[in-house]
Amino acid sequence: MEKNSKIYVAGHSGLVGSAILRNLEKKRFESLVIRTRQELDLTNQVQVDAFFAEEKPEYVFLAAAHVGGIQANSTYPADFFFINSMIQNNVINNAYKNDVKKLLFLGSSCIYPKLCPQPMKEEYLLSGYLEPTNEAYALAKISGLKMCQYYNKQHGTNFISCMPTNLYGPNDNFDLDSSHVLPALIRKFHEAKMATETSVEIWGSGAPLREFLYVDDMADACVFLMESYMGQEHVNIGTGKELSIKDLAILIKKIVGYHGELVFDSTKPDGMPRKLLDSSKLSKLGWTFSQDLEEGIKETYKWYMGNKVKRQL
Repeated sequence: MEKNSKIYVAGHSGLVGSAILRNLEKKRFESLVIRTRQELDLTNQVQVDAFFAEEKPEYVFLAAAHVGGIQANSTYPADFFFINSMIQNNVINNAYKNDVKKLLFLGSSCIYPKLCPQPMKEEYLLSGYLEPTNEAYALAKISGLKMCQYYNKQHGTNFISCMPTNLYGPNDNFDLDSSHVLPALIRKFHEAKMATETSVEIWGSGAPLREFLYVDDMADACVFLMESYMGQEHVNIGTGKELSIKDLAILIKKIVGYHGELVFDSTKPDGMPRKLLDSSKLSKLGWTFSQDLEEGIKETYKWYMGNKVKRQL
């Protein structure tokens, strides 16, 4: 990408898209194209057709997605499948029709089988059954990844895909009905602290192991791949480090300054028992993460205090 290349960041207001936009602005890319959801409904084919025909972006970061945690995925599987499928079908097809030089599709580590060997290598995709609680979202993301490969094969496009591990950071979703575990715990502990509650309930047993990547590191990896990777196979983005949900809760509890008890509700689903990505492929390409988990959570809590808390008052 040249500094004056026309770059469209789809989903720029979300956790992932906003981090990619920050990274591009920091690196002084000058011609960035963005649209709010109100300005452009990516599930609407007519609107997306018109947008690409008018703007003619040269590069596309497809970060727009309908996302959520276990509760949201379990409750609204049709929404997760339909909305994500429509977004990626419209954007990827229009990138082809309008001669986009390169597109990067953002997936998720949930695309791998529930009982996948650990750490999860790129070639383990479609080697087993998916985790039922996020199957609809995973199937949509697998379709997007495969769509990029099929367009490359049939039409000679340059569409690549990356699969980040669990992300967190500024601009995260802290809604307890739809958020992922890390931001949900930040909000739960903060509100329990403010209300001087004696305990906080946490879904599941606390035993599952999870890997977490600061979203600004993920964005840097995405820009790195856009500028340096041309392969057909998707690329994992992770840290190679994991901890249990229980240990994560203890860490967040300390950072927030909450002093009550933790109560784990084992009647609630755990999700996949372990989700550690093998990111050696990305490491061999020359990229590695930089943000320490504890410091990253501190930055995320600081952002929450300065933004979300104010909006809730």
